[in-house]
Amino acid sequence: MPKEEKVILFVDDKNFYHGARRAFFPSDSPHYYGQINPIELGKLISARSLPTHTRQLHQVRVYTGAPEATKDPKTFSAHTKQRIFWKSIGAEVISRTLRYPEDWPSSKAEQKGVDVALAVDFVAFAIDGEYDVGVIASTDSDLKPALEYVWSKCHGKCHIEVATWNNPLKRSRLSISGCNVWCHWLERADFDSIADLTDYNF
Repeated sequence: MPKEEKVILFVDDKNFYHGARRAFFPSDSPHYYGQINPIELGKLISARSLPTHTRQLHQVRVYTGAPEATKDPKTFSAHTKQRIFWKSIGAEVISRTLRYPEDWPSSKAEQKGVDVALAVDFVAFAIDGEYDVGVIASTDSDLKPALEYVWSKCHGKCHIEVATWNNPLKRSRLSISGCNVWCHWLERADFDSIADLTDYNF
């Protein structure tokens, strides 16, 4: 009987969203082009297993920067609706409040601590045996140390993979030296099958 592997997907929300927009859409496309249903993404990736293994999606964790209600109430409201949707379909949502520079809104608010939260959980969950397969959906190079640690300390105990969009103009993925980390290259058809084109501003 094929071995069943427990999968946890770690989604870097903004990185993955902007990656989809760069790969498949003109820059002036509606802002909701690039949004995805994270649970459907998890199902898509989990279904791509080896013949000798079956995969069970155990959890989808979405890491995101949250606007501040007092500074940007419209964006805060839209993002809150999106987070409520993610939770309603079963995703775990981990948010960190955006940092606003002194000259905001001339300068954009920045995400701080989102990649750190993802990296810490990816490592901690591996150590605790929470997953057989941990998949990071991101191209953020700041996450490489987490991949390197899990590969070096938990090799044989669990398996690491990454996911990214197959941008026809510029292919980019997370990788680490000395390890052939499997990458799920996601095509436009994959995006269409998991897209969430809801305009949360309304």
